[in-house]
Amino acid sequence: MNVQELPRIDEHATVVAAGDGAVWHALGESLERSFGRPRSARYARLVGVADRTASGPRPLARGSAFPGFRVADAVPGRELVLVGRHHFSTYALVFRLESAGSGRTRLRAETRARFPGPGGALYRLLVIGTGAHALLTGRLLATVRRRAEASGG
Repeated sequence: MNVQELPRIDEHATVVAAGDGAVWHALGESLERSFGRPRSARYARLVGVADRTASGPRPLARGSAFPGFRVADAVPGRELVLVGRHHFSTYALVFRLESAGSGRTRLRAETRARFPGPGGALYRLLVIGTGAHALLTGRLLATVRRRAEASGG
């Protein structure tokens, strides 16, 4: 899947008072915990995601998977590219870590997705149009920030 060919949906960012190593670790841990919950597995089955279980190398690296996502690329401390697909969408979530000066890291989450057909259009309305995606992405970034800052990194 060529991530750049998917339409850009949105981008969210936060500045973390921790170095990129601590943010990277917190990102992997937060993703595993968020998407490893039974609720995520049920949702994955409901919409027919391609990757329904955790597999591959840990910590997250190219080829790792967890419900809803497969790691397409991973440059520790810099970029994590997650891809996935299900009945209603083909999507990517790209995390980028950049220096924000003074031992701080800017963490950005860019979403790209295609929603084919009438089912895809309805799914987009329910997930993107209601603001649910933005809310959940913001919560994920806040969780990563708290976890990285608490680690003292």
